[in-house]
Amino acid sequence: MEQLPNLREDVLDIPTIEKLSVKEHSTHPPKILLLHGSLRERSMSRMVVCECACILELMGCETRIFDPSGLPLADDDDESHPKVQELRDLVTWSEGQVWCSPERHGSMTGIMKTQLDWIPLSIGAIRPTQGKTLAVMQVEGGSQSFNTVNQLRVLGRWLRMITIPNQSSIAKAWSEFGDDNRMKDSPFYERLVDVMEELVKFTLLTRDRVDYLVNRYSERKKDSERKKAKS
Repeated sequence: MEQLPNLREDVLDIPTIEKLSVKEHSTHPPKILLLHGSLRERSMSRMVVCECACILELMGCETRIFDPSGLPLADDDDESHPKVQELRDLVTWSEGQVWCSPERHGSMTGIMKTQLDWIPLSIGAIRPTQGKTLAVMQVEGGSQSFNTVNQLRVLGRWLRMITIPNQSSIAKAWSEFGDDNRMKDSPFYERLVDVMEELVKFTLLTRDRVDYLVNRYSERKKDSERKKAKS
């Protein structure tokens, strides 16, 4: 085998099936946090995450929906603000998340972005989003688009989350809900169920393996060099 002079073989980890196995699987319900990007009285994105929560609870999950009303703009207050603390506590609590935003001017809403801007990559020694699963979706008042879900995927990757392949984009969302604010039976509803099924599967598959999945060569190398410098 060719030797690689820049590779620290003593900190290299060769992935194997055995290393991905776990001795005991968690048996508690998957913990899913749902975020929406609108404060309107009849918010389509909020109704979508409420529908998602119903589906997830039917699948045995525990769900929490964060209400962004009262959350300050990022940098307009500090992290001690009660709504910021509430959001961060929920993010830390969660094992998976659902993000749903309306598309406004070809992008996610400021309300959606503000919530994500308040989520740090680390809180002390804790990385509240790293390795957790994520499903992204958007709603439109008109024709179908994928601008917002594409942007949410970028942010999910930046927060080191496992964003599932499936996603939902609901066109003319106002026509997909009845007077009872429940979603009608349609291909859009079927896709919503598909996405939630996939989110639960990925969450169950990865939540007990997160520490191994996010263990990085570069970080192990730095830790090794720090220990050598101290000794």
